[in-house]
Amino acid sequence: MTTLIPVLGDQLSPRISSLQDADPQATVVLMMEVADETRYVRHHRRKLAYILSAMRHHAEALRADGWTVDYVKLDDPAEPSSFTGELARAIERHAPERIVVTEAGEWRVQAMLESWETLFGIPVEIRTDDRFIASHAEFEAWVEDRDGLVMEFFYREQRRKTGLLMTPSGKPEGGRWNFDKENRKPAQVDLFMPEPPRFPADAITRDVIALVEERFPELQGSLEDWDLAVTREDALRAQALFLDHALCRFGDYQDAMVMGAHRMWHSHLSPYINSGLLDPLALAREVEARYRAGKVPLNCAEGFIRQVIGWREFMRGVYWLAGPDYIERNFFGTKRRLPSFYWTGETDMRCLAESIGQTWRYAYAHHIQRLMVTGNFALLIGADPLAVHLWYMEVYLDAYEWVTLPNTLGMSQYGDGGLVGTKPYVSSAAYIDRMSDYCGHCRYDPKQRIGPDACPFNSLYWDFFARNRDRLEDNPRVRNVYRTWDRFDGDVQQAVRAQAAGFLAGLDEAPYGPERDEG
Repeated sequence: MTTLIPVLGDQLSPRISSLQDADPQATVVLMMEVADETRYVRHHRRKLAYILSAMRHHAEALRADGWTVDYVKLDDPAEPSSFTGELARAIERHAPERIVVTEAGEWRVQAMLESWETLFGIPVEIRTDDRFIASHAEFEAWVEDRDGLVMEFFYREQRRKTGLLMTPSGKPEGGRWNFDKENRKPAQVDLFMPEPPRFPADAITRDVIALVEERFPELQGSLEDWDLAVTREDALRAQALFLDHALCRFGDYQDAMVMGAHRMWHSHLSPYINSGLLDPLALAREVEARYRAGKVPLNCAEGFIRQVIGWREFMRGVYWLAGPDYIERNFFGTKRRLPSFYWTGETDMRCLAESIGQTWRYAYAHHIQRLMVTGNFALLIGADPLAVHLWYMEVYLDAYEWVTLPNTLGMSQYGDGGLVGTKPYVSSAAYIDRMSDYCGHCRYDPKQRIGPDACPFNSLYWDFFARNRDRLEDNPRVRNVYRTWDRFDGDVQQAVRAQAAGFLAGLDEAPYGPERDEG
């Protein structure tokens, strides 16, 4: 009796649920590099090369552990097109009696999995992805009887369930659930800033880089200076280096932005977690162990654990709860395309130039650069939230729809009208000036609202609230913004809105980025 087990490109874990009780002697593991997945968004070339290399290395690791792996490469003579198409060919090759697969992370792929039994007439068992702490059913049960979804309350339940940073009496360590107020310090480059780990490209990765360069000349993103882990062993090395050298200051500076320092004290482990090379709960327990051993402060440990078992799990829960039509939500009804500098980084606004420039070089920017720089600007100018989501899907190593869509369309762009975030996350230049050194290197003045040297974030901020007053005025979290706006002299209000209108008009006259695929 042969069992065919497809393993997808974000399921690169040796203990993925589909493999847990399988007999290696009676199992064929199917791994597929398919054209549909390489082109459904315009992937950053570094992201594409990372995924393909990590898949090929994982296949080798499975073979070393005794599994039979049928691996279909993108450059095989019969060009693979889709998961379903390649599964049909594999069924012809292996004549399996059943198929076992771990549930997909995205709606469109899950629909494929659910169609296989009818299409092929073979029993298909779809198993829960137990790399997540909360199952779909558990999240739905938590949502019942709630007026709104607040991540903080979900996070507390996850702490209770896992026991992470909990006292024997069931109280949160340190008497508080959240130490975010301690985690908003600005930073500067110094000699104690940890150096990012580097993992040079081996033969497999070099082959993949050459493949990406040859087959995807239209895609953007640097493949130079390769430093990514593509095996579980190297991902664990990256994890250990973060825990030993950067976690101790991660909390303090997790919101800070510094020119020329794209990593600072951030872990850069999310690509490895989301593709399956690292176990998120095991990582969270290692972070807790460092705290209990007195090696890192509580605010650092709590801040990191909240990202892993709080935000990450909450985003997944919202994605599956909201349904496949969530992607079309557009609370403000905005349609402006993103400016071309989202693809070139060529803008006089230093914060955007730095964040976008490092994104195209490394396929990475940390959460505040995403939320409060590129996302903030997109929301202030009235960008189409779907276009913003697709840009984030394209450019970041850790981008998968289940996590990117609620984070971008929901949290960043408020496109869902408050399902994820309790208010729009927008700011004037003051926040960026406080949390970064960008403004000191910018031609614009962060303290001016109007005039040729005024930072565009300032007039755009007030214009955003003025033009969306009918949609936002009743939101209790932004009432003070309107109280402040109403205290402005009428002539000042008019001048600020005229400044914003002039900037937006200039933006509309300049080149936009590529059209998004309407299909």
